[in-house]
Amino acid sequence: MANRTEPCCAVFSPQGSPEAAEEAEQGPEPRAGGAVRRGKRAAPTAADPQPAKLSRAELYKPPTSEELTQLKETEDLFHSSLLRLQIEELLKEVTLKETKKKKIDAFLHEINNLLGAIPETPETELTDQAWLSKDVKVPFLQVPFNVKGKFHFVPPAELKVVGSYLLGTCIRPEINVDIAVTMPREIFQDKDNLNQRYHRKRALYLSHIAQHLSKEKLFGSVKFAYMNSNHLKPILLLRPQGKDEKMVAVRLHACPSSGLFKPSRFYPSKNNVRTAWFMEQSTPKEGATEPPTPHYNNSILCDTVMLSHLHFLSNAATDFPGMKDGLALLKVWLNQRQLSKGLGCFSGFLVSMLVAYLLMKRKIVKMMSGYQVLRSTLQFLATTDLSVTGISLAKDADPSLPVLDDFHQAFEVVFVDPSGLVNLCADMTASKYHQVQFEAKCSMEILDDRMVDGFQVLLMTPKPMLRTFDHIFHLKHVSKLQGTCKKMQLLNELMDRGGNYVAAALPFIVSLLARGLSRRAQLVAHSLPQTPEWPIDAEPPKHKDVGPLTFGLLFVPEFAASTLEKGPQADHPEALEFRSFWGEKSELRRFQDGSICEAVVWEASTVCQKRLIPEQIIRHLLKLHADIPESSLCYTGALLESVIRTGKEVWETGEEAMVSVVCSYDDLSRKLWNLKELPLTVTAVQGVHPALRYTDVFPPIPVKPIYSFHDRRKHLLLPSEEKPCPAYITPLKIICHMEGSGQWPQDKGAIKRIKAAFHLQLAELLRQQHQLVCRPAVTHTDVYKDGYVFRLQVAYHREPLILKEVVTPEGMLKYQDTEESRQLELETLHLPYLTSSLHGLQQQHPVFGSTSRLAKRWISAQLLSDSISEECVDLLVAFLFLHPAPFIPPSSPQVGFLRFLNLLATFDWKNNPLIVNLNTGLTDSDCAEIKNKFVAARSRLPVMFLATPKDQWSSMWTRERPSAQILQRLILLASESHRALEELLMDPLSDQDVKMVFRPPLDFYDVLIHLNPNQIPRQLESVDQPVKSASRGVVKNSSATNILFPVVDYDPVQLYLQELRDAFDDLALFFYDKHGGEVIAVLWKPLSFQPQPFKVSSMKGRKVTTLNNELVCVPNVEAILEDFEILGEGLVKSVEARTEKWTI
Repeated sequence: MANRTEPCCAVFSPQGSPEAAEEAEQGPEPRAGGAVRRGKRAAPTAADPQPAKLSRAELYKPPTSEELTQLKETEDLFHSSLLRLQIEELLKEVTLKETKKKKIDAFLHEINNLLGAIPETPETELTDQAWLSKDVKVPFLQVPFNVKGKFHFVPPAELKVVGSYLLGTCIRPEINVDIAVTMPREIFQDKDNLNQRYHRKRALYLSHIAQHLSKEKLFGSVKFAYMNSNHLKPILLLRPQGKDEKMVAVRLHACPSSGLFKPSRFYPSKNNVRTAWFMEQSTPKEGATEPPTPHYNNSILCDTVMLSHLHFLSNAATDFPGMKDGLALLKVWLNQRQLSKGLGCFSGFLVSMLVAYLLMKRKIVKMMSGYQVLRSTLQFLATTDLSVTGISLAKDADPSLPVLDDFHQAFEVVFVDPSGLVNLCADMTASKYHQVQFEAKCSMEILDDRMVDGFQVLLMTPKPMLRTFDHIFHLKHVSKLQGTCKKMQLLNELMDRGGNYVAAALPFIVSLLARGLSRRAQLVAHSLPQTPEWPIDAEPPKHKDVGPLTFGLLFVPEFAASTLEKGPQADHPEALEFRSFWGEKSELRRFQDGSICEAVVWEASTVCQKRLIPEQIIRHLLKLHADIPESSLCYTGALLESVIRTGKEVWETGEEAMVSVVCSYDDLSRKLWNLKELPLTVTAVQGVHPALRYTDVFPPIPVKPIYSFHDRRKHLLLPSEEKPCPAYITPLKIICHMEGSGQWPQDKGAIKRIKAAFHLQLAELLRQQHQLVCRPAVTHTDVYKDGYVFRLQVAYHREPLILKEVVTPEGMLKYQDTEESRQLELETLHLPYLTSSLHGLQQQHPVFGSTSRLAKRWISAQLLSDSISEECVDLLVAFLFLHPAPFIPPSSPQVGFLRFLNLLATFDWKNNPLIVNLNTGLTDSDCAEIKNKFVAARSRLPVMFLATPKDQWSSMWTRERPSAQILQRLILLASESHRALEELLMDPLSDQDVKMVFRPPLDFYDVLIHLNPNQIPRQLESVDQPVKSASRGVVKNSSATNILFPVVDYDPVQLYLQELRDAFDDLALFFYDKHGGEVIAVLWKPLSFQPQPFKVSSMKGRKVTTLNNELVCVPNVEAILEDFEILGEGLVKSVEARTEKWTI
């Protein structure tokens, strides 16, 4: 694969303040399944070290004490030596190189000189900003505009680099260097802590610096940004000129000189924003108490403690090399989970402070390796809920300082800094912390599971919301949250957040949803509001510029689809609260135990409607309590399910149909076991049809034929030539194992005859004893029952063995696999086992079947269903449920399908076997053995290798197909479809036509054969259903008993395809969507178009021509295209030649 870098690793910073916390950066994301870096290897030069030739004595020399220590360390501190190597390789990737450091230091030196030379300005009122050049706009939303105070610019009193750069813990590729620019004391007055005066002075200070630096040739760009998207905290970004522009971003943070403010003014319970000023009223209301403004206070305090945080972290990092490595790994971990950027993120700075806290509490010691720091931190996060019990870095308890309870009243998540004043998690919502906690729990389980490659899964696999959560929905218009603030009376929160209604309303919205979905969802998460940087001459971004907010739901599979929300008993005091929460949806109901309770019942009749009950709940609650209209929500939980939709009247996706097929099959198998008068009893009945493992794309529906639509011959119905092709009725194949007996013959021909007799006998007895309509044949018996057609096939357990017998020329009898014995074993042993295993998986994971059906529908829509077996797709989907790490098993078909596309596109098929551990039949050592044997025999194995407990070495479901070219095509299609779907589903303002990924690109093919829709029996299964379609000669009916047997397994297109493949297999490949496709696509084989020497025996489809005075044969394309039409007369509408590839 080409050398490639994608977003993944997190650059990070234990900066001097939570505000200076570096946003997580995008880093090199190695492709899943491969080494960290796949660069092209440079040719060895003379200077390259060549492998040394060692004498035998040196080769077997005992290890030195250093090597022994390292081996011991690997054993104690890492899972395995491979993990140690992987981690070392990753750390090399993300650490800053020395040469870059020198360049950055030189750049910082020049900035330092420039900042000292900026001229002063005369003193003006804060609201008089005429002295600023027109090319610079103040990076602050000045609402309300009027504010008291004076401002003049004086050059900085001090410049200090703070944060991760100094500590050596920042990681590539985007290096951020934070500089604390200390504003001199003389520009401040008394009461600057009130009404955003400090924040506005800070913004004006940065504006004046920006105005001067923008004229300098040194900088490639000078821009503003909000620190962690907090509107109160603009910063100035400086990047170098030329090709180094991407190397570093220097971020200037303006902060006050020490001792300027009294800390006690900023305790969480104090007010620093007056209501009358914020509401622009002339006089304050009499007797009204001012509300506390903890977030506002926190934002000022952060600036005062930048340097002390730097000293605190550098003390922690001294003599602790493992801290640097551990922090780099934690950064990557956070970044892969999209947790480290935006308002209220779990930033690099925050995680550095957390590691320092664990060091202080002796949960971590300075001896630990980076991997152990990662483990200990994840363990702490997994087991500690900071939204309930906060933690503090303050050592000696000063009685005047606020206590943890004060912080808990003001903030959702509490982690207090060493000064005892600043809450480092002030902007974080409890929901976001619970997400971090949930991810840490999952990660600990993964690290402890030896069956999973923890490094690959935790640090190399990105977890975007779309593939992580079962359902996703978007709040399209964030401006609607202004109405929410009114409805929920959040004026105090708005004042506290400087008017940012998104930040004010978000925690309330999330807790509202979490309460409404408490039984159904184990996690309700939200995306982090993010504001991009902007040029200095542009107005600062408004609150609504964060774009749509995305919410993710992780379901509890047992309760997610429940239609009932049971409340307290009617006479209990909680009943009133329940009623006010659910509004008019709540009603009194009597339950079976006689109790009368408040309850909410949701309308949903089919399985797929029940899956969408959370959508009903969310829409109802947000409208009722948050004044958010339904039109502002875009719910994308189940958009893809429309392609496997079956009914036109009722919205259903076939789960019910599948259950009724299985019930009918169970009943038939009981009847077969209990048949009287059979010479041998039936020992086992095993279904092998995909419908019996819940993975048939369009499950059969019960039908009976309309006689007038068919031609009748005695007791048979045949398709009529005048009428459209009858509906396709699929025979549901069942294997009947007969008991062994000495009477069975030992000759393969005789066994076939005995089986034919059994087929006749079964038909006769089912007709006599159960009045079922049957139609026996030599190889099977078809039974019409409950509107379905079951195809019974008798099996004898020794038959495969007898088919393996081969007599050598010397007259010896030996056993070896033959094509016939292999096929029979597949049908009578392996397929029934697979079907029952997957049937069991469906019972554990109710969306397994629908996910597999979506996957097969997509493969068929891409015209590749004949190139990859159904069983192979079922196993790939089963893998997602059995080995979901780093995710948890899907609880909605859509997220399962997206992970399926991602698995196809990113799995390293060339170097790894895909091990599907059905029924946990493989141990750790089995998996290791499979991998080793796979590597040793790679060239002889199929391109896509699937191993299961019953099939560890042969990959029987992929032995014949897909070919290497088809697999390559599949990978390409999967990665493009995944990209397109991700864009569509994450953009609530697009038209969201998800069917586009089910419409195949046809410009790739040479010839298109267009078919007559009347002769396509499965036309209604097509992705874009026809507006009107011909009657198909059947009616829905499951009770008919005494009928003529319908036409079974008749699909003219498949028969035509078979004829085409038989006739032109050496010249072309044929592709078709078996679910109602109207086009057969043809691809010429390039080799067959090379001129061949003239031979009479190989003239099929060819014509003779001369080339360099020699007679040669070339394909006769015109005649072949004509043959296509003649072979398909009545079925083929037209043949369209798309390319001129065949001109020689």
